[in-house]
Amino acid sequence: MAYYGISTNLVIYMTKKLHQGTVKSSNNVTNWVGTIWMTPILGAYVADAHLGRYWTFIISCVVYLAGMSLLTLSVSLPGLRPPACHSADIESCKKASTLELAVFFGALYTLAVGTGGTKPNISTIGADQFDDFHPKEKFHKLSFFNWWMFGIFFGTLFANTILVYVQDNVGWSIGYGLPTVGLFISISIFLAGTRFYRHRVPAGSPFTRMARVIMAAFRKWNVTIPSDPKELYELDLEVYVKNGKFRIDSTPTLRFLNKASVKTGSTDPWMLCSVTEVEETKQMLRMIPIMVATFIPSTMIAQINTLFVKQGTTLDRKIGSFNIPPACLTAFVTLSMLVSVVLYDRYFVRIMRKFTKNPRGITLLQRMGIGIIIHIVIMATASLIDRYRLSEAEKYGVVESGGQIPVTIFILLPQFVLMGVADAFLEVAKLEFFYDQAPESMKSLGTSYSTTSLGIGNFISSFLLSTVSDITKRNGHHGWILNNLNASRLDYYYAFFAILNFLNFLFFLVVIKFYVYKAEVSDSMEVLAKELKVMRLKPAKQENISS
Repeated sequence: MAYYGISTNLVIYMTKKLHQGTVKSSNNVTNWVGTIWMTPILGAYVADAHLGRYWTFIISCVVYLAGMSLLTLSVSLPGLRPPACHSADIESCKKASTLELAVFFGALYTLAVGTGGTKPNISTIGADQFDDFHPKEKFHKLSFFNWWMFGIFFGTLFANTILVYVQDNVGWSIGYGLPTVGLFISISIFLAGTRFYRHRVPAGSPFTRMARVIMAAFRKWNVTIPSDPKELYELDLEVYVKNGKFRIDSTPTLRFLNKASVKTGSTDPWMLCSVTEVEETKQMLRMIPIMVATFIPSTMIAQINTLFVKQGTTLDRKIGSFNIPPACLTAFVTLSMLVSVVLYDRYFVRIMRKFTKNPRGITLLQRMGIGIIIHIVIMATASLIDRYRLSEAEKYGVVESGGQIPVTIFILLPQFVLMGVADAFLEVAKLEFFYDQAPESMKSLGTSYSTTSLGIGNFISSFLLSTVSDITKRNGHHGWILNNLNASRLDYYYAFFAILNFLNFLFFLVVIKFYVYKAEVSDSMEVLAKELKVMRLKPAKQENISS
């Protein structure tokens, strides 16, 4: 709730209170959101290598809370924001001073550092509570990320409706103060359950282990790999059992890295690595192309809190005497996502399981692929809707003035609703995929792949918005993205995104063709399916015996 309570309406605050234009305010939002989603790499490193997930999360929460408190102060004190301006031309309003911007953005980026330790670890801590060696717990774990996202978006729904309304109609001080108090309460509740949690000890720096494998392989580039994997260097199974770790057998994929395990007489860790270390590195490297394929969909998600919301400011927002804040439409992303997750988990999975025999219904990559296809539909739909919006602006003569178009804001609903459906497929599957496919000792780093995708997607959004805005204004052209959205051509911009999504889908198909799923801890999903089948048969046999 805290993060979404800030990000959902941030572009409106920057426009109305800091007097920034369309491109600048949108880019400031996406740059900040991009940082929010990139810092989890650092948080994952600290958790996996040094402090462990629990203490990394707790310390990060303190930083998070400090950032939220400072941000609330910056929007509350008159001396920390420019004077109010009611002019339709933002360029004529007094800009925020260096001090005002320093405090405001300092608070935002302090908050970003805090989220770096919370986002990759809290979901991982939750998943760690399920025992992979217990069939029933492992089965429940398959639904964990669905319900985890359900809980996240339930808090988001409150932020997108109640908090946004409070910010627009009551005041930004209370609008930012409420999520700050909510964050404090959440941290307190988490601390209260400490003694009941299962804790994983840090397994050392994943980056160092990966670097050693890559360096050892390149240093032995001319060494011949033995045909029998048993001749490669590996520790005894007892060593792994004693340390509570998992041994991984050698695989033929990314075969060059197997050179790191070839025995040459040296025991230098930068010259000789165990098979398990090599396989862990392979697992993390194999996921990188999949992560790259999710950058463009993440760029589409960045439009929700920027251009989608800005479009809403140009339309009629009244229902009777009630004025709908434009950012409230993001609540429909949340609602459609919540409904989609429930329908997916309760019906879609059960139906597909009968045909595929897969406990998940369909594979995680298939689920992600469906989400990417929906993103193509979203941007094509958004383009058509904006073309209609522009035609109505011309019809009512409000193109040059930038005035409100007498068309209901609800014409934007399809793009918001479809975005929620896409999240139910792509974002949930992405989070589960990177957690599931990461080695046991690198789960936090694996989870950070998901957040890194969102971070880079936001930076790509900033780059594309600035670049397209600049290029389309050259040689005396009008430009696609202006402060006056009634004179802009967002329909062209969204059509460009639809084409970009289609090309990305083709790239995704190529990537998944060569991807090999890692073996599960309990051997495979097929073993889990058999174990569950046996569990169901036992009661039936007992009933037959008793009868």
